[in-house]
Amino acid sequence: MASSSPAFSSRIGFILAAAGSAVGVGNIWGFPTQAASNGGGAFLLVYLFMILALAYPMLVAELTIGRMRQQNPVEALRALGERRFWRGFGAFTGVVALIVLSLILSFYAIVSGWLLGFMLAPLAELAGYYAAADWLTAFSVERNLIMMALFLLLTIHVVRSGVTEGIERWSTRLMPLLFVLLIAMVIYILTLPGATDGLKMYLTPDFSRVFDPNLIIRAMGQAFFSLSIGAACMMTYGAYLSKQENLPRTAGWVAGLDTTVAFLAGLLILPAMFAAQELGVIIYDDAGVLLSADTLVFTVLPAMFDSMGSAGLWVAFAFFALMVIAAITSSISMLEAPVNALREETGQPRSQMAWVVGLSIGLVSAVIIYNFASLFGLVITITTVYMQPLLGLTFGVLLTWILRQHFLLKALQEGAPEIQTSLFWKIWPWYVKFVCPVLILLVIWRS
Repeated sequence: MASSSPAFSSRIGFILAAAGSAVGVGNIWGFPTQAASNGGGAFLLVYLFMILALAYPMLVAELTIGRMRQQNPVEALRALGERRFWRGFGAFTGVVALIVLSLILSFYAIVSGWLLGFMLAPLAELAGYYAAADWLTAFSVERNLIMMALFLLLTIHVVRSGVTEGIERWSTRLMPLLFVLLIAMVIYILTLPGATDGLKMYLTPDFSRVFDPNLIIRAMGQAFFSLSIGAACMMTYGAYLSKQENLPRTAGWVAGLDTTVAFLAGLLILPAMFAAQELGVIIYDDAGVLLSADTLVFTVLPAMFDSMGSAGLWVAFAFFALMVIAAITSSISMLEAPVNALREETGQPRSQMAWVVGLSIGLVSAVIIYNFASLFGLVITITTVYMQPLLGLTFGVLLTWILRQHFLLKALQEGAPEIQTSLFWKIWPWYVKFVCPVLILLVIWRS
């Protein structure tokens, strides 16, 4: 590793930072919403299959590419090929991945700005500033712009501080707090009347829906989005990982923590929906379609909190604080990847590049806000449902088809000297080379 390259100071620091990248709004907002809209237990079952069958193998591939070259995604992917065409194709893929990642952060910052507003609103109301509380929770261009900008400034502040002092330091503080808040909220929600109905829906699969093409592609997109696959985040973090770490095992820890948070979020949100219904909040229409699916946590849950009286303000604050923590641990990884790439390619200071990239993404977010109806959903669908799986597929193909096998084995043996004789090595390269491409393309084609 070049002396100028950043690095995590410890294994736990990397695991918590990488898990923080994976654990985000996609877990606590996206996953439960998708589950509630797609049969509850049926979606959970397919999602878990997608994590095991596609997301985890691709996570190992992306971390391997990053650690093997210990450079930004453009250079890391370029270095996988020996021929001019494949070197150029690898570099092009890295650039596309960073663009897709920046687009993801552009809509992510908008959603996270909403979360920040809903977190501050109960405090404003407790302080007697009712007009400010209403402004913080009302959908408006001004509110969206200001809260998005505030969230991006928080993200820029962490990233410009560097990997050890910024990303690792805040991840090791925020991730344990996220788990404590999440578990406490789950325990509380499960005590409310009606919560058991949501629990049954979440944990009882409707097997007639398991093979629904729309459910399958949504579950695949959610698995890739949830684990930050196909967007160069994990490749960037892999470049900061010590050569002494066992990559398959470390990837397993990251995937396990991420999936645990998603599962716990389902235990929180779906029972909360039915608890809200018990209090008179309408969550499904007469046809059984979930109302306000895309804005579930901003409509159904606040209505439930309002029905709880003054205690609901504190519960609302705790819930949205949990959401903001999840959002910031992911956004710092999304900003870090393009910032470090520009830092390496231009030789300019990290702090300066953090401002350049952060403000550029803020401008894209502003364009989306001013054209919300036509752009917001479109950007989410293109980037997370289609581009992330396709880019993850491309990363896996470049690693297992273009890179010579003995180089791949050598990269995995760093931190796992006995891996050549393991079941993992006998299955994983073949699986990523043949099975993953077929599964991903089949799901996209069937959708």
